[in-house]
Amino acid sequence: MTYLHFKALHIIFVVSWFAGLFYMPRLFVYHTEANEKPSPEREILFAQFTKMEKLLWNAIMTPACWLTLIFGSIMLYITPAWLDQGWMQLKLAFVVGLVAYHFFTRKILLEIRQGKFRFSSFQLRLFNEIATVFLFSIVFLVVLKNTVDWLWGVLGLIAFAVLIMTAVRTVKKMREKK
Repeated sequence: MTYLHFKALHIIFVVSWFAGLFYMPRLFVYHTEANEKPSPEREILFAQFTKMEKLLWNAIMTPACWLTLIFGSIMLYITPAWLDQGWMQLKLAFVVGLVAYHFFTRKILLEIRQGKFRFSSFQLRLFNEIATVFLFSIVFLVVLKNTVDWLWGVLGLIAFAVLIMTAVRTVKKMREKK
């Protein structure tokens, strides 16, 4: 296999991993909101969300995470000079943060399975946006390959994060009025 084959596989599994990272917190939102439903609706929803979360974690998120990291590592093995470049070092720092986010998601998953709901649906909606921030940061770094240009990207990212949080709060207020 060539470098480009590994790169294609890396991208495919990054997309798969992010699909799970975007969807799992959304399931947490629905699962948390189901906690407020009366019985037997609550139990039916719990069983369905638990099944969906387990399948998403075991069949998509975990394999995609590991395969992303494996193929990314192979690409670094093939081109070790990238490790000396600032953009790659910063990207790897974001990847470490993304892996931490992945495992924190697992912690929330296990708590919800035990019936512990320590986050509100609103907090989980905000948590859901963290993956978006990681995605923007990593993609801009990889495409621009320049930490100075990346600084401008960070400013744009902060503006984007503020916009997302404002949108989430606006939607929450609209839902509360109904």
